[in-house]
Parts: sequence; C-alpha cells; structure tokens
Amino acid sequence: MHNTIRTHPHVAAALQERRPVVALESTVITHGLPYPANLETAQAMEEAVRAGGAVPATIAVIAGTIHVGLTEEQLAYLARRPEGSVRKCSRRDLPLALARGEDAATTVAGTMVVAHLAGIALFATGGIGGVHRGHPFDVSADLTELGRTPVTVVCSGAKSILDLPLTLEVLETNGVPVIGYGTSELPAFFSRQSGLAVDVRMDTPEEVAAAIRARQALGLENGMLVTVPVPEEAAFDEQEAEALIAQATAEADAAGIQGPAATPWLLRRVSELSEGRSLRANVALLRNNGAVAAAIAGALVKQDI
Repeated sequence: MHNTIRTHPHVAAALQERRPVVALESTVITHGLPYPANLETAQAMEEAVRAGGAVPATIAVIAGTIHVGLTEEQLAYLARRPEGSVRKCSRRDLPLALARGEDAATTVAGTMVVAHLAGIALFATGGIGGVHRGHPFDVSADLTELGRTPVTVVCSGAKSILDLPLTLEVLETNGVPVIGYGTSELPAFFSRQSGLAVDVRMDTPEEVAAAIRARQALGLENGMLVTVPVPEEAAFDEQEAEALIAQATAEADAAGIQGPAATPWLLRRVSELSEGRSLRANVALLRNNGAVAAAIAGALVKQDI
C-alpha cells in the first residue's frame, strides 16, 4: 500500500486473513464531543465493534501520515488536541493534510475514501452530513462520496439538524440505496422516527450482506447507507428533538455560522439546550451502530467463504 498509509498490525492481519473489519471515523474525537467524553466514546465504539466479532479500524491523519487503526496513545493524543489544531478532513483535504504534515480527523467522506483504499467494506458512524436547513446549496461532501465510493455506511440517518427530505433527494440523485435496519422509515439521529420512508427495510445482517454482495457483483461504484434507529432508552421524542434543533438552527443563522463549522456548533448547542441528553443519545447510537456494523461485516465474510 502507498507509503502515506500505515495500517495497524491488528487491522492488517484481519484483512489478510479475511476476518471482519469495521472502519470508524475520527471527527467524533476532535470535532464532535468534548474531552474526556470524546476519548471514552471512541474507546466504547471500538469495544462495541470488538464485542460484535470484528476488528475496529479508526482512521485519522497524524503528522501527515494516514493511519488505518489507531493505538490507545494515538486515540488519547487526538482527544487532547486543542480546538482548531486538527484539520477536519474530507476527500478534498486529504492531500493538503499529507503535504503539510498535519494532524487531521476524517469525516464520513474522508473515512470512506481511506477505508476503500485499505480494502474495508463496512464503516460505522453516528450520522452522515447532508443538506443544511435553509441553505439548500450547502450540501455535505458525504452525499457525493456515497455516490462514488463502494463502502457501506452504518449510521442513524443524517444528523437531524439537517434538512432530511432534501438529503434523501440528493442521495437518490447519487444512486445511493437507503436501507432501514429494523425500520421502515429513516431514523432522525436523536429520534427513532422522521416520517420519511427508506428504500427498503432489512432486519438481519445477512440480508444487508446479500445486498452488498449484489452491488459488488454488478461492479457498481456507489456506497450504501444502512440506517439504524437510536436505542429506545436514549431516544428523543420527535417533536421534542425538532423544537431543540429549530432553536439551535435559528441561533446559528443569527450568528452567521455556516459551512463546515455549522454541524459541530449545532450539535454542541443542542447538547446545551437538552442539558446533555443529546450527548448521551449520541454516545448510545454510536455504540449501537458499531455493533450492527460488526454483525454485518461478519455476515459479509461468511458469505464470501
């Protein structure tokens, strides 16, 4: 593999032996949660993947080198980096971070690019980016990446601070199937319902693995989205979540906060308004999505034997 990518020995061995591997992103560590919740969540997500029978591969750029799988020391290093010192890294940013020798945390799009280069088929995250509310031309690169990179992303839908109907429209345009895992409607991140239909409901890891295999057999280059509702005990009522998000969005607009800075700011503000409940929901869905992705990765490997 290219010398700008270093694969952790545990991850390299699992890929070599065709054991299940799940990629994890790193913006949740540097841009999503405060310390020490960011480190604890990253560790908990890796543990959920391991408990599900797969090998976790958290992806990040450290000093200009892409790492596929991080050590405990590297996780802790990223978690403690001062705000603003780590680049938020999508496809466009990867060559910049490498050329400048920077530290960078990969977004959904950035993680998909690297996972595909490393030969990892499954990726678990909290929520994808999408179309921003009130700003229909502010569209996350995650949606474009899902249309061009054959990695399956397990998440709890798009972040509910976004415009979900428009996000689904852009996913359709990009040829991305949206699968509801145990649900017929799109989860809305903090809440289990959105009132929006998914393309198909699937209830088992084997069903999802079969869909991935069918896409591979056709040689299609798009990704797939597997949407998993937040665990019931941590979920918000749909109306309650919507009220908090509407208030945070109005405040962001009034302050002129948009572009890449908008999502982290909005998530932080919703956490403040909900007195930390949204943070607990975020952690619960991240762990759950890691476990689901591990189960799908295991089923995918079995179908390959």
